[in-house]
Amino acid sequence: MKYVLVTGGVVSGLGKGVTASSIGVVLKACGLRVTSIKIDPYLNTDAGTMSPFEHGEVFVLDDGGEVDLDLGNYERFLDVTLTRDNNITTGKIYQSVLEKERKGDYLGKTVQVVPHITDAIKDWIERVAAIPVDGKEGPADVCVIELGGTVGDIESMPFIEALRQLSFSVGQDHFCLVHVSLIPVLGVVGEQKTKPTQHSVRELRALGLTPHLLACRSAQPLLENTKQKLSQFCHVPVGNILNVHDVPNIWHVPLLLRNQNAHDSILRQLDLLRVATPPVLEEWNQRAETFDNLTNSVRIAMVGKYVGLSDSYLSVVKALLHACIACSLKPSVDWIAASDLEDESETLTPEAHAAAWETLRSAACVLVPGGFGDRGVKGMILAAKYARENKVPYLGICLGMQISVIEFARSVLGLERANSEEFDEETPNPVVIFMPEGSKTHMGSTMRLGCRRTLFQTPNCISAKLYHNSEYVEERHRHRYEVNPEMIGMLEGAGLKFVGKDESGKRMEIVELQSHPFYVGVQFHPEFKSRPGRPSALFLGLILAATVSIVLLYYTRRTDRGFIEDW
Repeated sequence: MKYVLVTGGVVSGLGKGVTASSIGVVLKACGLRVTSIKIDPYLNTDAGTMSPFEHGEVFVLDDGGEVDLDLGNYERFLDVTLTRDNNITTGKIYQSVLEKERKGDYLGKTVQVVPHITDAIKDWIERVAAIPVDGKEGPADVCVIELGGTVGDIESMPFIEALRQLSFSVGQDHFCLVHVSLIPVLGVVGEQKTKPTQHSVRELRALGLTPHLLACRSAQPLLENTKQKLSQFCHVPVGNILNVHDVPNIWHVPLLLRNQNAHDSILRQLDLLRVATPPVLEEWNQRAETFDNLTNSVRIAMVGKYVGLSDSYLSVVKALLHACIACSLKPSVDWIAASDLEDESETLTPEAHAAAWETLRSAACVLVPGGFGDRGVKGMILAAKYARENKVPYLGICLGMQISVIEFARSVLGLERANSEEFDEETPNPVVIFMPEGSKTHMGSTMRLGCRRTLFQTPNCISAKLYHNSEYVEERHRHRYEVNPEMIGMLEGAGLKFVGKDESGKRMEIVELQSHPFYVGVQFHPEFKSRPGRPSALFLGLILAATVSIVLLYYTRRTDRGFIEDW
């Protein structure tokens, strides 16, 4: 196994995940099989209990693993299916070591960070790197490892030491270190400063790791004298100093690396030049150029709880992007804080309230993503009601589906106190209930997680047609609450049809409103399996429906109402 380690220095948030993913893309384009591992030094066992404000979205894998959002980047860029073990955390490592200690596996020895923790890290990496993730048999050729955080963080020290030992044990021809660092520009002079990178590399070398390549993040391309200075003081050849400067969209990053011959430097270090082929990236090039040249856009109202941080809904945003590109449109996402739509905000924050409603009414479609807790629920219900009554295309994901059912029960069935048990345990009309096998005492890994099968109840529905008239679909789940099966008869009798159910027939997975052009709610998360060039069916349906609504809006302003209704 060959390893490419990606580390970061100076500051966090430099785009190590995109850089690591792009390195994988370029190596894959050279004919190599690639897998990925993300190391998160935090003590949490996984990302499942972390707030979206704290760490961005929780990405869910086929096997139910709740992992860091960077694994979503790996899956989208490399088109692979990773496992929960591809995300290593300090919590997982210490948990595994302590379990062995309790069983007596260390034969009475004193358990220490070195060698026990570091050995556990190395063993984990070598074991997981051998797991095929591309649907083929046998291990991959290269494993790209991203070490989270920045060099010098105290919590990452055991991983740095373990990776130092790994580089020594596998040999020089099997290990390549790419260090991502910042090249800031200070003051009116506009000089590119190399000192932060020099200090970062010096600290990395003091810990026993020497970078073979530098990936320098900057707003503008690096000047030649900046590269010469970095080469001299960081002991990295000029040809191995890569400039990952700002680009119009992230699909340019693999092309940026290819154009700087990053693959040659990495392949030479890993002694793979003889087996690799020149990189074939025409599809990426076409995708990047297509997006850059798009002129028309579609306005999408995203009504959620965590709109202050776009990474909270990263996979949703990417799925919208994939669908829009397929329709030759640029996504224009209008973020609406659900609480700003609520009646209370009209009194407390009238300007925000008015702006939120103006944004909602201007959108071509409405999307309510997943979430937990009761904050903003009233606003989401109002958004769902607006979309239902005004025939605006609507897609509700997980909580968004439950919101649509609650709103329908209140507005159409007249059940004014209809609610989810999550928000009102005493509701007389619980249209959404806590799932029977769930745990109310433990939070981590107690939800319905991972890839599950949904059976279509009829081929004559929008969702089945979007999924190419399949009898079933397999999508990833992450939820604790679900639609109450005892309420289905009343809801369907009023026109809300549950067209997708699980294999038992008791769990409602897909809901559609028959009298609406596109009003769909799904209990699963279709965004997690969306890929560039292969968009999620339901996101594609939403954007297609939105384009129709734009046409309708255009003609509504110019012709008589009767024509529109006929059309």
